[in-house]
Amino acid sequence: MSWLRALKETARSGLTVERRRLDPVIAARAALGLALVVGFSLAVFGPAVAASSAFGAFQAAIATFQRSWRPRPTLAMASGASLAVSTFIGYLVGAHEGLFLALLLLWTFLSGLAWAAGPTAGIIASSNVAIMLVTVTLPTSVATAAGHAAMIFAGGVVQAALVVLLPVRRWGAQRDALADALAAEADYARRLRHDPVAPFDPLPLMTARNAAAVTPGQARRRPSELHGARGLAERIRPVLASLADPAVGVPEEGPARARVRELLAAAAAVLDAAAHAIRHGEPVVLSPPAVAALRTPDTGAILHGPSRRAALRLVALLGDVVETAEPRTETSGPDAETGGEAGPVVGGEAGTVADGEADAETGAVAGGEAGTGARRQADAEAGTVAGGKADTDADGEAGTDAGGVSATVSGTVAGGVRPLPLARSRPTLLRLAPIVLAKARAELRRDSPILRHAIRVSAVTAAGYLLGAVLPFGHGYWAPMASVMVMRPDFSQTYARSVARFGGTLVGVALATAVVQSAHPGTYLSAALAVLCAFAMYLLMRTGYAAGQVFVAAYVVFLLGMEGVGVTQTVRDRVMLTLIGGLLAMLAYAVYPAWETPRLRGRLADWLASVGRYAAAVTARYADPAGPASPDVREALLNTRAARVAWQEAVERATHEPVRHRGLSHAAVEQADHALAEFGRVAMLMEAHLPERGAPPVPAAAALAESLRRATERGAKEVRERRAPQWDDLRETVDGWSDDPPDHFLLHKGAVLLLQALDEVTTALTDSRRPR
Repeated sequence: MSWLRALKETARSGLTVERRRLDPVIAARAALGLALVVGFSLAVFGPAVAASSAFGAFQAAIATFQRSWRPRPTLAMASGASLAVSTFIGYLVGAHEGLFLALLLLWTFLSGLAWAAGPTAGIIASSNVAIMLVTVTLPTSVATAAGHAAMIFAGGVVQAALVVLLPVRRWGAQRDALADALAAEADYARRLRHDPVAPFDPLPLMTARNAAAVTPGQARRRPSELHGARGLAERIRPVLASLADPAVGVPEEGPARARVRELLAAAAAVLDAAAHAIRHGEPVVLSPPAVAALRTPDTGAILHGPSRRAALRLVALLGDVVETAEPRTETSGPDAETGGEAGPVVGGEAGTVADGEADAETGAVAGGEAGTGARRQADAEAGTVAGGKADTDADGEAGTDAGGVSATVSGTVAGGVRPLPLARSRPTLLRLAPIVLAKARAELRRDSPILRHAIRVSAVTAAGYLLGAVLPFGHGYWAPMASVMVMRPDFSQTYARSVARFGGTLVGVALATAVVQSAHPGTYLSAALAVLCAFAMYLLMRTGYAAGQVFVAAYVVFLLGMEGVGVTQTVRDRVMLTLIGGLLAMLAYAVYPAWETPRLRGRLADWLASVGRYAAAVTARYADPAGPASPDVREALLNTRAARVAWQEAVERATHEPVRHRGLSHAAVEQADHALAEFGRVAMLMEAHLPERGAPPVPAAAALAESLRRATERGAKEVRERRAPQWDDLRETVDGWSDDPPDHFLLHKGAVLLLQALDEVTTALTDSRRPR
């Protein structure tokens, strides 16, 4: 993509206003906290302290809007405390130009490294540096600087207290994440009706997994319906794929395929109902046609073998989803429901007759999904769960006991009481500190985009500060402040935000100027207008950066207007210095970039290696049956998902970069992505049919697993070295099975499909290397 086109695309992206769901109640709460802080400090201490406290409360409220799974009061307190410390230290050295510049370089460099801990930490750290540039100019002595810092911290405390005292939709982010995962699987089931090999993006499941990690305090208060549904969603996905895929045995047309389509439609309806119930904390309302479709006894007569087992497994899983999604009053402690007296499920009050038949035939519930009543009793008698996934770090998926029965999902414990699942643990802020330091240290390498961002932002901030000091404008800190706020580790966001900030500032300052010149507001009216602008910014901040900046610019004009700062000077300074700061940020990325395009091959190689290890781990379990509770398989699956998301994010960032592709064209990226997604889908199907513990092993699977591991590791190395990967060893292993295939309905067929997917990867990379 050329520079002209890249600039055009990023400018359009930055000025785009999206239609998003607004949260006026949450915005009003944040504005209320700001109003309380500003009103109190204005009445008691005067405009200067009010401005400091306003910045603290303003930034603390913004921190609570970040996409983080931590408690919102914690984010507000952390933001207020860090800004208070930054302000006080900044003022102590502010009188010495050299010392302040050194502090500014250190602070901005550390804020750049903070992106290693995630976007929330990076945004809060960057905002603290930007606001510190303003707040250090307000005090006049060390004592007043300490007072300003205390008021800034008080602003964070007030916002945190309001979150506790005026809760709005508690656990809303976690509810949305879990509901989105179930809704994504409902959409997947509908797409499978028309495309039996449709792809599935695991990002909603990964997001739900991140949301499921809680601090010890959260674990004591978490609603019951957020405990186990994610584990069930993880299990439903391979069951849906197994039911729909013709490779498992259902022909593409005929009565069996019609029955599969009916089951998939019913599953989608049930999953959507569960998602709605979890999102809103309401009882599950099921569609009668969907319930009837799942209860019909025709399944056993129409479907046979693996497809019948998948259908029965799906019915059992959906029953568990409905049961889990029902809101209950308890939030901790033992589950009051006994193993055989749970509420009604999709398949009936105690499971359908078909469920019992499946238990009797397989010795367990195929898929590891114990529901209620008869199904739980069958699990206790069988002493094992076949086909499920033991996820030691997932809700409702804590490992297995000595007998192989999951003690938190399906098994009964002493007295018939089923405890709530163990929660994934999230470290507290104090325990998080060494983890963040380790991540930041890991980024101190030459090829790290985070390190390059830290160097860029610190250099630009220092240059902007010095430039603002020598230019004939007041408020010279606005140039470095604009640079810090717009700079991000990737090109597209930096350029889009630079354009959006300048455009939003221009409009916002113009509107505020018109209001000031026409109404001539006094101190208290200016404060009220500042709070009103803050409310508008909180309300619209998720609709686009440009929309938010309109009200941020007006907020600052009114806030500084409390001290009687001339609005004409404010308009001129703000606009010109914001333009300079944005141009410095854009120039820095052009001079010292961290392009994602040249690293695409490395990201693809990482995904190839990880998905190869996953397929090898799955295949090895056919040679050494350990049941579905295989930690190595689960760990390999999670690593594969992380590598796939890293690849997709890299592709998205590279799309708008003004860099010619270096070995991977857009067509090659698309084809390789499709091929590896298909490879992972086949491996998932093979995992869905893993033999239970104690089943007869398939010795030939060990050779296939080793071939897969060697081939994908070597192939990943060849991809990094810009060579076309070859799969000769794997091809020899698969071809050797032609005359004497292993005794399993899916293993040989799956190996062929895996090899075909890898051949598509080679084709994609070979085509991309042809001269154009």
